[in-house]
Order: sequence, then structure tokens, then C-alpha cells
Amino acid sequence: MLDKPLVTHLYTADPSAHVFDGKLYVYPSHDVPTDIQDNDNGDQYAMNDYHVFSLASIGGDVTDHGAVLKLADIPWASKQLWAPDAATKEGKYYLYFPARDRKGVFRIGVAVGDTPHGPFKPDPEPILGSYSIDPACFVDDDGEAYLYFGGLWGGQLQCWTSGEFDAAAYKGMEPGSGEALRPRVARLAADMRSFASPAQEVQILGQDGKPIPAEDHEKRFFEAAWLHKRDGVYYFSYSTGDTHLLVYATGSNPLGPFTYRGRILEPVLGWTTHHSIVEFQGRWWLFYHDTTLSGGKNHLRCVKVKQIFYDEDGDIQLHGYSKGEIKLL
Repeated sequence: MLDKPLVTHLYTADPSAHVFDGKLYVYPSHDVPTDIQDNDNGDQYAMNDYHVFSLASIGGDVTDHGAVLKLADIPWASKQLWAPDAATKEGKYYLYFPARDRKGVFRIGVAVGDTPHGPFKPDPEPILGSYSIDPACFVDDDGEAYLYFGGLWGGQLQCWTSGEFDAAAYKGMEPGSGEALRPRVARLAADMRSFASPAQEVQILGQDGKPIPAEDHEKRFFEAAWLHKRDGVYYFSYSTGDTHLLVYATGSNPLGPFTYRGRILEPVLGWTTHHSIVEFQGRWWLFYHDTTLSGGKNHLRCVKVKQIFYDEDGDIQLHGYSKGEIKLL
């Protein structure tokens, strides 16, 4: 299975992986064929439902639990069920997802289920105060839950710099100078279905302690936020979009700031790159996607998984050797 598609009977992308009840669950986007030409709006990503997959072990059999949420069942959404995520609390499971509302503005919704594999029933309205795409939920050791989100270009984050949706700002896509646009985070309320406080910006700093500049497309945030915690350190990882990298920054607080540390994954086949990182059965795993299953069609992707490692400084590596010596960690 390693470095091969997780499944081949569907096109899948944007995998969010979690361990629930001792089993690994993967919540991806479900890519579908379309005649829409590739464009910066992302119209070619015309997904309309979500499937959930589960594994008892990496490399073992994968169970497809079927379509657990469909566009037609979401009252407020008009199209494009993009990258989702999931979380659990007090016996309930929550599926977070972006979609365009009836005005074409991306919002983030939540659907609730009794099991990790659904089915999930959506709330009638999107989360109040939510916008843009790529929700990622992190539940800390103290039970506090956070929702990270945001994406440039077709994800519309550039339209929200004033706190209100500015359609005119869409055409610029992103600033060409100054500080890069920042992802967002909001604390989730106890019900896991609303924000406890307004969304705030997540600051990403360079090694010099200054905010990542907008022109540094190999380090600036584009989309695909993910947060995981290891040995008390918070790892905030994301995609750089048009430079096709997965990179990460670290900090001591889930709200940031985070300092850029380096790359996780070099460009893969296909325009987009999107991931999650999870510990399972004593090892750390990177779930990601590429377009090998479709022969390179950007909107028809496949989820893959590979093991990652940490060196003595906590840097993420794609091999099991420590710095300066040949030694398995």
C-alpha cells in the first residue's frame, strides 16, 4: 500500500486521517470526472459527496463506508464539497466541510453522526462566522477544540481581509508584496458546532522572526492547514499552492505564532497538494494525494500514505536517519 493509492475504485483527495476507537479513519474529498477546464477558481473540482474509509492497520484492507453525506442533503450549500475533516466529543462525531452557499461564497458547515463512519446529518446553516475552505479540527489534551481554515485564490480567503466578504478583492487573488495572507483559527464552542469566539489570524513567522512575506511563495500559506502535536510542540503544516510544497512551522500554543521549520513533501504529480499527519500504532504517517491514478488529471486524484520520522531536533523527515549519522530513530 505504501506510496500506492489507498483505494482505486474512486478518485480521492485531501485526506484527513484520525484514530477513533483504535482504528484509522480517513475523510477525503471524492473527486468526480467533469468537462470543466482547469482554472484558478477551481471550478473543475466539482465534488458532491463524501465517503469515509477505515483501516485496522496500514497496509491492510480498506473499508469504504459509502457516501456518508451528499450535497443534496445540505440545505444551505450549492456546490463543491471540498476538503473535509472530522472530530469527536462525548460519543458524537463531527464532519466539518466547506461548500459554496447559494450566493457562491464558501462557508464551512458541520454534520453530526453517531459513529466515525457516519452517516452524518448536516446542520441547516453553515457555522456562523465561518468562511473560505479547508477546515481542520484539532482537539488538544485539555479538551479545547480549534478549527483552522482558509485558502487563497478559489478558496476566497483574499476576500475577507476586512472581516466582510469583498467580491472585488477576488480578482487580485493575493498580495504581491508586504505580509502574506494568514490562515484563520477559531475556538469551537462546547457543542462543536459553533465558534466560541470570532476567527483570528494565525501568524506564521520566518526564521528571522518576521512574518512570511507575500512574495515568498515557497513558504507562504496557500491552503490545507493541519495541526498536530508531538512532545508538547504544535506542528502547523500547510500547502504553498502554486509552488506545490507541503511545509510546516512549529509553536508552543495552538493559536500560534508558528515559526517556519521546513518542507515535508516536494511537489507531486498534479497541481494541488493536501495532507494530514497522524500517529497510529506507534508510528507517524503522512496522508497526501497525487494524480497518478488518473495519469495526471488535476481534478482526479488519489490518496496515498507514507511514514514520516522526527530527528533529535523534532524536524520532520521522510527517512529514519538522524542528523549526521546512519541510525534508525
